[in-house]
Amino acid sequence: MAPERRREAMGLLAKATRRELEQAWAGLAGRPEAELVRGPETGLVMVRGRIGGGGQPFNLGEVTAARASVRIEGVVGHGQALGTDGEKARLAAVFDALLQLPGHAPAVERLLAAIAARIEAEDARKARETAATRVDFFTMVRGDD
Repeated sequence: MAPERRREAMGLLAKATRRELEQAWAGLAGRPEAELVRGPETGLVMVRGRIGGGGQPFNLGEVTAARASVRIEGVVGHGQALGTDGEKARLAAVFDALLQLPGHAPAVERLLAAIAARIEAEDARKARETAATRVDFFTMVRGDD
């Protein structure tokens, strides 16, 4: 699996809701045994920002995050989630491992597509709500009084 695809998948799994992950796990045929390698554990992560999106980076502050690692059929998967939901991080790790196994990858790809579609729909809704409040300013030029 290409590292870029796995990075994208892990990002989508981190943005998934716990319910999406639980439903996908419950609906998975032939659920394999997942051995915990690490966690779930909760800690703090430093968030960095940039002024104007392109300025010098600075430490914005810390956020709580959960992480977990699991092993399935010799493959290790990792999961992270903002907040303290260790079960969500564990499920994300399970699906990361399953994505690396050819027999389970199609089911995980369907889950990732559903997560991406939900995120896209939420972004479109927010854009419509924001556009509804948009104000267009213009300048009227008065004559040479």
